[in-house]
Amino acid sequence: MGGGRVAADELRLLIERAERLEEEKRGIADDIKDVMGEAKSRGYDVKAIRKILAIRKKKREDYQEEEAILETYLNALGML
Repeated sequence: MGGGRVAADELRLLIERAERLEEEKRGIADDIKDVMGEAKSRGYDVKAIRKILAIRKKKREDYQEEEAILETYLNALGML
């Protein structure tokens, strides 16, 4: 029966840790929202900023490949 108690304690600790991390994640999301609000109030385009953030997460080669494919598709559709 002692092994079950250890497993229950371990499970509880893992859950509590995950809960703390979720709370931190909500706090960080709120901070990001505040930054975007500040950017918007200063006249910046928040959609563009979010796009730049997404691009900066990618490897340069991956981004360039995606852009080349997008350009090819847009040309094929007569949109460029």
